[in-house]
Amino acid sequence: MATDNSDLQVNGALAADEVATSEEKVYVATQWQLMWWKFRKHKMANIAGVVLILFYAVALFAEFVAPYNPEQFFPQYKLSPPTSIHIRDTEGNWRLPFVYQTVRTRDPDTLRSIYTPDTSIIHPIEFFSRGGEYKLWGMFDTEMHLFGLAVPHSEMGVFLLGADRMGRDLFSRLVYGARISLSIGLIGVFMSLTIGILLGGISGYYGGGVDNAIQRVIEFIRSIPTIPLWMALSAALPADWPILRVYFGITVILSLISWTGMARVIRGRFLALREEDFVMAARLAGSSEFRVIWRHMVPSFLSHIIASLTLSIPGMILGETGLSFIGLGLRAPAISWGVLLQESQNLRSVVLAPWVLLPGLAVVLSVLSFNFLGDGLRDAADPYAR
Repeated sequence: MATDNSDLQVNGALAADEVATSEEKVYVATQWQLMWWKFRKHKMANIAGVVLILFYAVALFAEFVAPYNPEQFFPQYKLSPPTSIHIRDTEGNWRLPFVYQTVRTRDPDTLRSIYTPDTSIIHPIEFFSRGGEYKLWGMFDTEMHLFGLAVPHSEMGVFLLGADRMGRDLFSRLVYGARISLSIGLIGVFMSLTIGILLGGISGYYGGGVDNAIQRVIEFIRSIPTIPLWMALSAALPADWPILRVYFGITVILSLISWTGMARVIRGRFLALREEDFVMAARLAGSSEFRVIWRHMVPSFLSHIIASLTLSIPGMILGETGLSFIGLGLRAPAISWGVLLQESQNLRSVVLAPWVLLPGLAVVLSVLSFNFLGDGLRDAADPYAR
């Protein structure tokens, strides 16, 4: 009995030491460490972060991940359904991933194409296979792809998400579209953040007539319905502009409309901080106004800005997708998720091939991931809240 009591005392002492050690870590931890510890407790934000890292990695290595060129045609596989991947053949033998040869026939009554697998012909899926030649990031010539089939594309293709009505691999096009749709959110938010911090900081720091003028401009912009304003500005872009210029124009348009919310937030924070003791101390020490703003005031609520950014990116993505969907944003041959969703306007394609709506699922996943990540960052921005 005495031994049991001594063991309990030892365990209690160890537990107390661990608690004391953890408390000491909290006392000496930096603000960023406290934010990171709290962010790790938000499971959905962690999962969303992993999903976004995967999405951006795919967009960064789009040429390598996509098995085919996004403009490569498979005339014999128009509106082909997603290819089924097998690891077990009809005889019950386990194999490495493979696909069966797809045979195309026509319904004699409706003339609709019917695709059936021929189980007598097996095509193994090769990883790090050689396919069409491309330039990775426009610099390195290579033929290496993440996966593919060791047969000519005229005989068979692997369509993870099916093919569109022109016989193009939808997965390859979705991967290439991620590059534009995801980057336009980052670039657009960065531009709106710059404008918002600049004008919002001037408005909140100086006040007076400058504040009134900037606030009236913000109220005027926010009073205009967003969608008609997007449509009007996008329609003003010349139709003969190249893809890169249209992409930049759409990004600028989204940024010019989205900066007002950030400017309001920055103005409120500056109004609250400009009378704080550390700001007065910086002024008395002879710091210039530019240094006071960028070295003392902005870093004090940088965590809040980061959280706001992650919640603003989905709006940019949805804006580009919506404009491209209705034909006022990016247009073919540009490839974005909004451009791919234009296919869903064709009723025949939706009825016969519902997989053409899958780019919409990519938009939903990315927007939800950014929202969950933003929630986690917003909670972590105030690590002392309970």
